[in-house]
Amino acid sequence: MRFGTFAGLGGIGATALVALTALGTLVIAGPAPTPNLAALKAAAPAPAATIIADAAAAATTAPAAAPPAPAQIPYTDPPPPSAAQQAAEAAKVEALKKIIPTLDYQRARYYPLHFKPAIDTASNGECLACHAEILGKNVRETSPAGVKAQASLAWYQTLATYDGAQMTFHQRHMVSDYAKAVMNLNCTFCHQSVDPREKNPGFTVTDADMTSNNGKEPFTLRKTVNPSETCLRCHGAMPDPVNIMGLPGPFPEVRKDLESADTPNACLACHQDAVRTNRHNVTYLNAATIEDLAKEGSDVCYGCHGGRAWYRISYPYPRHPWPAMDMTTTPDWAKGRSASSDPRYQRPAGQ
Repeated sequence: MRFGTFAGLGGIGATALVALTALGTLVIAGPAPTPNLAALKAAAPAPAATIIADAAAAATTAPAAAPPAPAQIPYTDPPPPSAAQQAAEAAKVEALKKIIPTLDYQRARYYPLHFKPAIDTASNGECLACHAEILGKNVRETSPAGVKAQASLAWYQTLATYDGAQMTFHQRHMVSDYAKAVMNLNCTFCHQSVDPREKNPGFTVTDADMTSNNGKEPFTLRKTVNPSETCLRCHGAMPDPVNIMGLPGPFPEVRKDLESADTPNACLACHQDAVRTNRHNVTYLNAATIEDLAKEGSDVCYGCHGGRAWYRISYPYPRHPWPAMDMTTTPDWAKGRSASSDPRYQRPAGQ
């Protein structure tokens, strides 16, 4: 070992003693600094027992927890319009009534309110400013053939959910007691714009909207509404009752064996707590009222899910996740279904 002086360590002050070992280590002999015990402990190798224990713990770590089950969404009816909303609508109606006398027939037909985007926010009051006769026109008391309305039954009068005299198509959907109880329809739910010449409800909209049958086939002209996204929602056929629903046969045939005075609605045997329990919470339906009325009879459910079918196909309703839903598999018939409602009819957060 050779000792000597090193004058380049200005921070040490006095001449430092340098030791050069055979291994080339430079040792500076000077005032010993205070050892940092915490740093030394952190830098020290872990005991073998600790390393083995940590490895064993890592090898036996439990798999990641399964995602929580979907929550049950409370059934609620859309809130009525606020005083501010009613005042704004009334102001728009009054403004429109002042414009109407200045329009001739052609200008009225092509008025912006009839097309997107204005029609998306049009209120019933604005529509009825010109089209009030739609709700004011009643069913004939006597048909051209001489049949009195009071002496006959329309098909909808045979249902347990309908009471009263015959009504027109629009009256039944907008102002009948049952419609006001379970639905919250606006004129623009069905009438989403119309080309006065081609009768195309997809007039002046994006290419994505220019399809029908839920986006599978081109839209057919000469229709005032798009039935695939309006009528079919409540007037489609019941999905396969045997292979999908698990019933022993068509619902009208088996319901008598499934219902009694104590259980008047066979649908709720499965759909009250087990299957598809997140439903109807959209702007055009009164979800809470539907659930309350469904306890009185299955016509409330079956009426819109096969009982009043105008078409031989079913509407592909979205499958909102529900608490008891099997999240690991999807039935073949449900593949491709959305997990949320059409954005146009989703309820705002907090409603």
